[in-house]
Amino acid sequence: MKMLLSCKFNMDTACVELRFSDGSMISIDCIAVENEVADNLYERSELDYLIYNAPLEYADLILNGDPERYLKAVTEYKPFEN
Repeated sequence: MKMLLSCKFNMDTACVELRFSDGSMISIDCIAVENEVADNLYERSELDYLIYNAPLEYADLILNGDPERYLKAVTEYKPFEN
């Protein structure tokens, strides 16, 4: 059984990187994820918050969860009113 050693956001590659005890690594391309699941600025902002403040939770959401359903539940889109 491999254990997770670290999970961090790499600003140079714009990826959340997970390193395991057996030497393997998973790299999540955050820009690609945002382009696929985020429909507006509010959803992108929520993903950015997770990336910078809770990268492990972000990785869990992307790898094991349903990011689209999560974003619909935690964000509220209000169009600009004139």
